[in-house]
Amino acid sequence: MSPMTLLDSVKNTFVPIHREGYPFIAAFAAATLFLGYFSSILFWIGLILTAWCIYFYRDPERVTPVDDRLVVSPADGVISAVGPAVPPSELGLGSDEMTRISVFMNVFSCHINRAPVRGRITRIEHKPGKFLNAELDKASAENERNGLVIDSPNGTIAAVQIAGLVARRIVCWAEAGGSIAIGERFGLIRFGSRVDVFLPSNAVPRVAVGQTAVGGETVLAEFGGTAVTPLVRIS
Repeated sequence: MSPMTLLDSVKNTFVPIHREGYPFIAAFAAATLFLGYFSSILFWIGLILTAWCIYFYRDPERVTPVDDRLVVSPADGVISAVGPAVPPSELGLGSDEMTRISVFMNVFSCHINRAPVRGRITRIEHKPGKFLNAELDKASAENERNGLVIDSPNGTIAAVQIAGLVARRIVCWAEAGGSIAIGERFGLIRFGSRVDVFLPSNAVPRVAVGQTAVGGETVLAEFGGTAVTPLVRIS
């Protein structure tokens, strides 16, 4: 095996950590060393929690389908809801029902959020709220959330980051008025949460409740027609 092949193998073994996690990982590590000065048991507990924190902020590369007819999962997790629902009022999408697909992330899921479609971000709205269990249906309307409205080749689509029982911080890097590619990272939610995708009624769901989804790869829904497919790949 050549040195470059060996180096590539080692590099591919380690999953990248997102920079948002560095301060938290450092804090966990410092607390572990401090507690370890007083107790070996506390040291090992802290070490386990530090390892979990590193695992939580992992940011693996993903291979995203580039067909404009497809809608991919914005997050890793379990499909918790598929069906009609009225989108949050602050998004300005009206009072008619759209097709909603929800992805629930537990504390062990990768929490990087990715765009379900490509298009132009026409609106971003943050709404303060409660911190109910994100698996509950009413969390969609009552919890703190941040919504992106995307003008896609198949119409207006919304992706809503919803805080959960443990999650207290929603991070969004995207900006209104900018373009976003399907599978592109746009934010994260810390420590357990949910992402809702609101789609036009002509979108056909391709997932079922209870199915495990992989952010940026799993196809949630599909549109018909002959939408133009870009000749690029986002990972």
